[in-house]
Amino acid sequence: MAYTIGLDYGTNSVRCLIVDVTNGEEIGSCVYEYESGQAGIILDPADHNLARQNPADYLKGIKVTIKAAITEAKNGRKDFKPSQVIGIGVDTTGSTPIPVDKNGTPLNMSDEFKDNPNACAWLWKDHTGHAEAAEITKLAEKEHPEYLACCGGTYSSEWFFSKILHCLLVDPKTFDAAYTWVEHADWLPAVLTGTEAPDKIRRCRCAAGHKAMFNNDWGGYPDAGFLSKLDPKLGRLRKTLSDRTYAVDQTAGRLTDGWAKELGLPAGIPVAMGAFDAHLGGVGSGIKKGVLVKIVGTSTCDMLVSPSDQELAEIPGICGIVDGSILPGYYGLEAGQSAVGDIFNWFVNYIQPGGSKTGSHEALTEKAGKLKPGQSGLLALDWNNGNRTILVDQRLTGLLVGQTLHTKPEEIYRALIEATAFGDLTIINRFEEYGVKVYEVVNCGGIAEKNPLLMQIYADVTDREMKISRSAQSCALGAAIAGAVVAGKASGGYDNFADAQAAMCGIKDITYKPIAENNKVYQELYVLYKQLHDAFGVQGWSGELANVMKELLSIKDSIQSRGEHSTM
Repeated sequence: MAYTIGLDYGTNSVRCLIVDVTNGEEIGSCVYEYESGQAGIILDPADHNLARQNPADYLKGIKVTIKAAITEAKNGRKDFKPSQVIGIGVDTTGSTPIPVDKNGTPLNMSDEFKDNPNACAWLWKDHTGHAEAAEITKLAEKEHPEYLACCGGTYSSEWFFSKILHCLLVDPKTFDAAYTWVEHADWLPAVLTGTEAPDKIRRCRCAAGHKAMFNNDWGGYPDAGFLSKLDPKLGRLRKTLSDRTYAVDQTAGRLTDGWAKELGLPAGIPVAMGAFDAHLGGVGSGIKKGVLVKIVGTSTCDMLVSPSDQELAEIPGICGIVDGSILPGYYGLEAGQSAVGDIFNWFVNYIQPGGSKTGSHEALTEKAGKLKPGQSGLLALDWNNGNRTILVDQRLTGLLVGQTLHTKPEEIYRALIEATAFGDLTIINRFEEYGVKVYEVVNCGGIAEKNPLLMQIYADVTDREMKISRSAQSCALGAAIAGAVVAGKASGGYDNFADAQAAMCGIKDITYKPIAENNKVYQELYVLYKQLHDAFGVQGWSGELANVMKELLSIKDSIQSRGEHSTM
């Protein structure tokens, strides 16, 4: 018997899975909610763009979750022994860079910087560097357009250098105190393997390629001369960044004696290179050519792979095309939406429609499910946290059109779900426009698991069957699969991802197929959505919006005249 551990560091918590490598059975699990800030996020009421985390929560999460998962595994499977664990994998959010000292210790762990948010981890959803992102994009367009070609044409405020440059400008003392900056996805595996010192740490292909413009074609990260034109200090930082990165089928190192003793695991077992949660969520959901994996949570990530030995077009507006970032031998393609579940939570928790009972997610979902597409006369844009794909503009905001004095909370709730579905269709269309076909869609994440209405709306809007990954924790499962691959067949694992996925992944029996009459209405609504999308999001757009409200009313009148109601 052989088992692996997957650690999944999400936005609000870390999850641990212990997985049987022979069949993917999850025999032990634990979730630890980060203790710092609000739901694990350090916020600033004066700046809605700021979102940081305390790396100490990451370390406590290792101890709490692995120990508890081991206890659960022992209780549920009497023949389980921690000595049978053959490997560990780790995924994290990203880009979530951390300023560290010359020993690889996060600055906020020192007395001098312990109360300084700038010395913490800069969470993926931190958008304080939006002006710096625009500056990076402008300079790259002028001097190194190749830097942008593989990351969708626009550098984002969610990404590595935007955040570092912003820190340099607003808090030079913290920037100067940092020896270098390290992605959370690199730091955690390095901590477990005792390689967190900047001269020892291995940086992962996933983070560097998708968020930091790394590419072997130009020698790795952007050159020091380019970074120096943004600021000379940024150019000097380039010297601390390696010219080599490692894919997730490589090891970050081996579990140290200290961590092995602390956790009750075998010393020396391999720890896989880190990757972002969405990328390993793709692995845990069985990603392969033609399969789009959607990780649906507070935000979404849409993952595809394309064989790296075949020509692939540069696709504007996506979050990168990186060789080996998801599966060896394939380009990893990433897109996504900056808010999905967060939009629904905003409506329920901030707007609080109807109070706690009638305004809960459950109550609103039930009522929204009784509505037909187009019945509300509402149309929304899903930009409450900016647009990640295809516009790559975090300075965009949400929009709701079509309200009347009779608009009900459940109608708005459904319109918000539909907006995220329209955003998803826009992403799929962009991939296919550039020759990357989507033949199958597999969803994972809590919302996909728990909300049949959302899944049906996504099927109806995209005109594609929505499947759901068998695992409720596909990201952690993907990390565990990486642990099985780096362990290798000789240790009871696998020598490649295809074999590991075949044994450890699966799809739930329930699927959601598109309903033809619903899709017909959504095709009409999508035309109007695209009008709003381009009018508010595309520079230089020319057109007219006077038809939008009236056409929404016409669709609404048509539905109501037929007296139709949803059967959901």
